[in-house]
Amino acid sequence: MVADFGIALAASRSDGSARMTETGLSLGTPAYMAPEQAMGEREISPRADIFALGAVLYEMLSGEPPFAGATAQAIVARMMTEEPRSLVMQRHSVPPNVEAATRRALEKLPADRFGSAAEFRVALNDPRFIGGGGTLIGPAYSRPTPRRRALAALPWGIAAAALALAGVVLFRPRREPPVTRYTVTLPDNQTILQYRATPSPDGALLLFVGPSPGQTSDGVHQLWLKHRDRFDAEPITGTNGAWNATFSPDSRWIAFIRERRLYKVAVVGGTPVALADSAAPARPGIAWLDDGSIVFMKVGGKTLMQVPSGGGAAEKVYESAFTIEEPGPLPGSRAVLAGICVDAACSSSNVIAVDLRAHTASVVVRGARWGRYLAGSRLLYVTDANAAFAAPFDAGKRQVSGSAVAVIDTVGYGTGTAEIAVSDAGTLVYRRGSGVNGEYEMVWVDRSGSAVPIDMGGLLRIDPGNGNPGWTLSPDGRRLAIGLLTASGGDVWVKELPNGPLSRATFDSAAEIRPRWLPDGRHFAFVSVPGRTPNELHQASADGTGPNTVLARNPDGIYEGAGSPDGKWIVARIRGGLGHQGRDIIGYHMGDTTAVPLIASAAFDEDAFRLSPDGHWIAYESDESGRREIYVRPFPNTNDGKWQASTQGGFAPLWAPGGRELLFVDAQRRMTSMAFAPGPTPMLGERRVLFTLTANLYLSENDYYTPYDISSDGRRFIMARQAQAKGVPPLMVVENWTTELRAR
Repeated sequence: MVADFGIALAASRSDGSARMTETGLSLGTPAYMAPEQAMGEREISPRADIFALGAVLYEMLSGEPPFAGATAQAIVARMMTEEPRSLVMQRHSVPPNVEAATRRALEKLPADRFGSAAEFRVALNDPRFIGGGGTLIGPAYSRPTPRRRALAALPWGIAAAALALAGVVLFRPRREPPVTRYTVTLPDNQTILQYRATPSPDGALLLFVGPSPGQTSDGVHQLWLKHRDRFDAEPITGTNGAWNATFSPDSRWIAFIRERRLYKVAVVGGTPVALADSAAPARPGIAWLDDGSIVFMKVGGKTLMQVPSGGGAAEKVYESAFTIEEPGPLPGSRAVLAGICVDAACSSSNVIAVDLRAHTASVVVRGARWGRYLAGSRLLYVTDANAAFAAPFDAGKRQVSGSAVAVIDTVGYGTGTAEIAVSDAGTLVYRRGSGVNGEYEMVWVDRSGSAVPIDMGGLLRIDPGNGNPGWTLSPDGRRLAIGLLTASGGDVWVKELPNGPLSRATFDSAAEIRPRWLPDGRHFAFVSVPGRTPNELHQASADGTGPNTVLARNPDGIYEGAGSPDGKWIVARIRGGLGHQGRDIIGYHMGDTTAVPLIASAAFDEDAFRLSPDGHWIAYESDESGRREIYVRPFPNTNDGKWQASTQGGFAPLWAPGGRELLFVDAQRRMTSMAFAPGPTPMLGERRVLFTLTANLYLSENDYYTPYDISSDGRRFIMARQAQAKGVPPLMVVENWTTELRAR
């Protein structure tokens, strides 16, 4: 067999006569690179391959490389300063000569290794080999001396002592491990962005989403690991742009979602492996089951999919009429727990058990949004009021079997995620919170990225977890219409800027979301979400007087809508909201009920549309290229041309006043400006980055809607900023928490 252990030294020309740098550039996989290769030494001999071969053999025998770490730097540091763990101590069946040969192959100095693979092979096959450059010659028989008889009897004495000690240990009363509480504080460059940290099943690691060290096309966040015995966390290479991660049951792998694709990566590092497409990055929760399969949510959030962790086709295991969140495993790999909304507005939630074989679900706890099974037949769940409870749980019948006890009075709830997690080993990790879902404040953000709060009379619930935030500035810029979630339900409210009142403008029992001002400046259009029937586009008066009127209906449901500046058209985006691909943009002549396809294709999504101020152009998102990009077409004659505005991913388009500038956000969360010169063939200017949106500014690719607006003078944007970001509560860790729970 011929094996390639990596490139030892990179050269600038194929003939190898000149190097990239004076000392050379090292390339390869860190866990298998010889020390001289990792340090970029000028001369690399074939003995580097001997080291790599030894590293592969070590991993074949022990299950992991001789030097492991979360980053390349950590691996190299251990390689230079540590010795590999004994193979015999990890696996007693490894012959001593194999251990000795492997250790010699892994010597740090090339001269101390085997001179060739042939020498390595001989040592592996010679039971007398002990390393150190020679072999052990078999001893001749000699009569045992008293000293040798004593040494021979020593193991039996040790064994007898061990048996006696084992008897004491076995019959001694069991002591519960102590419960330990502490908080975790990390440096600014390791901030937990999603506000949840997930402990590994063995409790030794914390996994979280943190900032990316540099700007990349995949985004400005990535996965980090915090070891229990280290001060700093370490980034996981290859996970830029990742969200929603979890551990495998054996704590050796991590599953995560990036750009609508499910991946897995080894905890010790390596190249991520793609497992499935169409995964929902904005919906938290991945369940890695005991049988090795992974359950995840499909884009849109109402369909659960299951895929083998070793690769293969993903299978739909459950589909709901309403949003599903936070799947978690149940023992036996036959079912998962999940939160599910009771209506389209997600006014309340239930924890359900989903049977993965029967494709059915049953309610476990009503009025709860998150649940996890605990060893010892218990259920931990968080209610809609953000209180955490634990109760006895029959996993076979999938039902609560006794009274619940209160565990945490208020669990934090940020970025659509319950800020709580628990490991199989009994490690509880959580944040306390205010008990309000989706607390935000509105801010003005100027073109440099500086934010100034807007007095809205208090914090707001814009309901980002359901993908329904929406606000819009009136044509004169003096009023803000915004969809809010209050005790009365989901309604549109109008705020008089800068210091006027915030008044309710819609009063129906259905949820009302995503307002857009109509050209007259006295009315706005909004989406009405009545429940199981399709969404409709309605019109309401900004002062809250008079009845609402229907502007448009469609059997596929309307999810955003607006009037054209000349008042002749109603433009709407249909489909979506429940995870279906094939979102389309249609239009209605004012007063007509016949839909006119504007931008529609069966295979791709077209959404997040914006009409230019003069009404002659329409900007929108489409995934026709395989990733979401921004396009521009003429309006209403949309088939007369198409121009692509973004090149490295883009979403949330917006026209600046005057229509000579198109704005959008790229895949790195950077607000991007592009000059636009209209004409028979419009001229799109160079893309210019204005600022990068900080992690606490609301922006979700999966809203299929632009969740911000621009002032009438074009100088600043109105955005929502997560209120908790001002003072995030500390991350609480409780080790051996289930010991305390059993007592309660």
